[in-house]
Amino acid sequence: MKVAIHHRPGSFSDRWIEYCKNKNIDYKLVNAFDTDIIEQLKGYDVFMWHHHHSQIKDVLAAKNILFAIEHSGLRVFPDFKTNWHFDNKVAQKYLLEAAGIPIVPSYIFYDKKQAKKWAKNTSYPKVFKLTRGAGSSNVKLARSKSDAVKFINKSFGKGFPQLDRVGYLKEALRKSGKDTLSVGSLTNVLKGVTRFVFNSEFAKKQSPERDYAYFQDFIENKGFDVRVVVIDNRAVALKRMVRENDFRASGSGNLVFDNEKIDKRYIELAFNVSDKLQTQSLAIDLIHGIDDEIRVVEMSYGFPMLNFLERSAGYWDKDINWHESDLNLQNWIIEGLLRDK
Repeated sequence: MKVAIHHRPGSFSDRWIEYCKNKNIDYKLVNAFDTDIIEQLKGYDVFMWHHHHSQIKDVLAAKNILFAIEHSGLRVFPDFKTNWHFDNKVAQKYLLEAAGIPIVPSYIFYDKKQAKKWAKNTSYPKVFKLTRGAGSSNVKLARSKSDAVKFINKSFGKGFPQLDRVGYLKEALRKSGKDTLSVGSLTNVLKGVTRFVFNSEFAKKQSPERDYAYFQDFIENKGFDVRVVVIDNRAVALKRMVRENDFRASGSGNLVFDNEKIDKRYIELAFNVSDKLQTQSLAIDLIHGIDDEIRVVEMSYGFPMLNFLERSAGYWDKDINWHESDLNLQNWIIEGLLRDK
């Protein structure tokens, strides 16, 4: 089995390269953006690329390249079923509804008049989202009709920039907390101020999000959501507590590992979604409402590389049995891909 890897330092490829070296697997590094990438992959069996939503070239080309390579007969990661809806919350709405999976009630409008008519008659609060973005970026709370109409007008007007610079600065200040004199905190604040003053290259090159309006119901809950990652018939889970005086949990950095004590319904639902959608890697955000229902908020194929899931004490198997174990989820990805289908 011969493996080709597009390497981006700091991404999953670090672990994949280490795995191939340790297991004496025949591999090579390639640049997926080379014009002759298809020719370079002849004679190889597997192609792996951890593409990222904030890398402009990845956004422009990764899915097209991966889908073409998969069509040629190679095993790829992420494959089409895992990848086509990545960083597209609206696509995920359609997919989850079509698959009969319990999703937070979601509403998409491509017509300004219809959106305003809905805003006039719906209940509040509602959560307004752009289709792209991670870590709760581009997520706002509409507490009233006037809030919703304001978002709708902007959506069908000048649109929303890819980077919310004010939100980025506020998040940097929040994460610095009271410990503003530490090196880490000062670095975060400096990054936030820099991004507030100077727009990122990624944001400069991306058009504003406009001509649609996407809302979800606000689900009353106990102050957290649950992220479950399912890879190769194993699941790892953690709680993410909401920010102080905020409703958002994703990106808060306040993580709780209940391990084997977590409500098993989260694990069961995550495995169910992975099976129905036939994903290689599923990072799914779930919320438990005060009505005792667990629903999907959104999903991705990727997740933070370091200081995230590895802090869990183990994983769940498909029979919902708990296993204490050290974790290396990137190894699970390549092991599943190399195994005979």
